[in-house]
Amino acid sequence: INGRGKTTVRLPNQFLIYVSDAASAAAFYGELFDAKPEVLSPRYMTFDLGGGVVLALWSGKSRDLDPATPRNFEVGILVDGGSNEIRAIHDEWVAKGVEVVEEPNEDVFGLTFVISDLDGNRVRVAPADH
Repeated sequence: INGRGKTTVRLPNQFLIYVSDAASAAAFYGELFDAKPEVLSPRYMTFDLGGGVVLALWSGKSRDLDPATPRNFEVGILVDGGSNEIRAIHDEWVAKGVEVVEEPNEDVFGLTFVISDLDGNRVRVAPADH
């Protein structure tokens, strides 16, 4: 509760991904999202996701990156348009040379696939929950 007697809701508004090279990661994600990073520094870059939410890429902890360490999260991109749109995104990204780590398949939430970024972090495309 804040000082005015109202409950303050604290929802996540930044998703931080450790990367080995912020500029290379920003170019990779910028190409995927067809977007430009908002904050640019040598080791930290962000993409505005709207509504005060950002995706941040940070190379400040790059010494902690170990390819053998399992990644226990995924960046999720939920899209409208059903299976046809998901297949179109898959085909577009494959044409760009993105590494697909899970080919399109049906799961409990519909057609989905997963790619890997330059540091092994995963990005899942799936249908929007409506």
